[in-house]
Amino acid sequence: MNLSREVFDHERIKTTEAKAKAVRPEVEKLITLAKRGDQHARRQAMSQLGQDKFIVYKLFEEIAPRYAEREGGYTRILKLGPRKSDSTEMVFLELV
Repeated sequence: MNLSREVFDHERIKTTEAKAKAVRPEVEKLITLAKRGDQHARRQAMSQLGQDKFIVYKLFEEIAPRYAEREGGYTRILKLGPRKSDSTEMVFLELV
């Protein structure tokens, strides 16, 4: 939930590859839900994003209209290489 909120808030986050691959389907589903734009979709998004009204507003009013013509593939994962401390693969997860 927190990573999903951060993706919508900043539109690009630096995280581990495993976390990015785990949160990517959730983010894609929320954007598809926001493209519907009805009241029920807003309530479902509010439930999944932890009652954060500002993020839900940004998702429905700014992010979803951007992808009105797009059928899917709203996010991209860019590999950055291993982290120095523990060699975990780091990536950028961003909205296209």
